[in-house]
Amino acid sequence: MQPQVDNSLITSAYRSMPRKAMMPMLNGRPDPQLEKALEKVSPQAIEKAKNTSQDFEAMFLNSMFSQMTSGLKGEGPFGDTQSTGVWRSMLTEQYSKSFAKAGGVGVSDAVFRTLIMQQASQTSPAPKEAK
Repeated sequence: MQPQVDNSLITSAYRSMPRKAMMPMLNGRPDPQLEKALEKVSPQAIEKAKNTSQDFEAMFLNSMFSQMTSGLKGEGPFGDTQSTGVWRSMLTEQYSKSFAKAGGVGVSDAVFRTLIMQQASQTSPAPKEAK
């Protein structure tokens, strides 16, 4: 028996389910504006906006993690050397990418919505035939 998926738990328009199968959510409520905007934007643009918003969140998280670990002094085999700082910066970068890919803290959802709304507003509607 397969587990049932609760669609109400899906909070963004670009998670793993097909676009037609769910209503995009904003602050826990249906977002019809985003749903209409998603219909106007190509799937390639949606995928690009998703990746861009995820990258933006990863940069944001990296900045936060870097500040959080800036006061740490290394001990043990690494000591407090210059190479420890380089290693720590690479580690925080990988942490931030992992966090963003796993869902992050919600920054990417807001950025994604903004990008899609802007692209949909720039998309001109199909010309009407003259009668």
